[in-house]
Amino acid sequence: MNTKRRIYLDNAATSWPKPEAVYQAVDRYQREIGAAAGRGAYEHAQQAQRVVAHARTACARILGIADPQQIAFTANGTAALNLAIHGLLRPGDHVVTTVCEHNSVLRPLQTQAELHKVQTTYVGCDSEGYVDPDDIHRAMQPHTRLVAINHASNVTGAVQPIAEITRLAHERQAIVLLDAAQTAGCLPIDVEQLGVDLLATGGHKSLLGPLGTGLLYASPSVAQQLRPLMQGGTGVDSQDASPAQAMPEMLEVGNLNVPALAGLAAGAEYLLETSIEALHKKLGQHTQHLLEGLSSIKGLRLRGPRTDPNRVSVVSFEVDGYDPQEFASCLDAAVGVESRAGLHCAPRMHAALGSDQSGGLIRLSPGWSTTNDDLDQALTAIAELSASAIE
Repeated sequence: MNTKRRIYLDNAATSWPKPEAVYQAVDRYQREIGAAAGRGAYEHAQQAQRVVAHARTACARILGIADPQQIAFTANGTAALNLAIHGLLRPGDHVVTTVCEHNSVLRPLQTQAELHKVQTTYVGCDSEGYVDPDDIHRAMQPHTRLVAINHASNVTGAVQPIAEITRLAHERQAIVLLDAAQTAGCLPIDVEQLGVDLLATGGHKSLLGPLGTGLLYASPSVAQQLRPLMQGGTGVDSQDASPAQAMPEMLEVGNLNVPALAGLAAGAEYLLETSIEALHKKLGQHTQHLLEGLSSIKGLRLRGPRTDPNRVSVVSFEVDGYDPQEFASCLDAAVGVESRAGLHCAPRMHAALGSDQSGGLIRLSPGWSTTNDDLDQALTAIAELSASAIE
């Protein structure tokens, strides 16, 4: 039996552990409610519907969304991005995106290119992972329909200047899709201030919900332009052969994952009660702790911003003499440090950094429950492993 202490530093993939209230909310729904949402007039069905409404309202508060009905729940962030990209784009459209994007954006765009001749321009970044808004502006064409960009890189942690990018995109009448997978829940976000038209994120990362949750926000004007990818039952207007035309039902066909949404609501409430600003400050301190500790290790090279206080808590590095996957496996086997190694589903980002040829990077990502002792143990283990490669 493995009795090593588990030091979980892969929160950029999914947060763990969850607040206790999340586990309790899922368990309560499963044991005491159990009904489908929006599918009955009896009391427990109505309770299930209230669970969904609670999750929608709590997420809207976190993201600065005035009308919770403009949020559609999805199975994950990837599903939300696919709904936005495939639902919006038409044959012959042009898209501006960046080399910093996740495959959840890159692959749908590639599919659009193959099926509908949608053209995409990929804007570069600097050595820390930042994109210049002027580069995006210069890449836009008369028929540019969409600018798709992540809020923060899952490789470098760099947070992009979204408000300025949105302003420039709107000057050309382009729609802006924000991938907030790495920022929703750990960085204060106000959709109204940022001006984005679409926002996609998973619910299982810094929003602290279970796996199997995600959401897509669509502004009222852009929601009218989305073409739903699936049709089916919604629990309303069942007599109509045509699918629902209004948010969120138009994008929420079939049964929602109500047990997971119960957990998402509890995670969102935890964040609202404890303050996202306070969490962002704590994660910033953890990030600085890691950066300072790693920078002194011989044979180790950090990637990403060193001093930006607004970066997210994603710290990536490479170690001389080690393949990234080998190093991560050794960390886990030796002391139970759980990290993420490889290309992080962001191949163009690694190509831009030059880390693709060596198999990518090792990534540490603290979360809401990470302690300084966790980080110190990880740093000690990394230093010892790095030294063994040099010897």
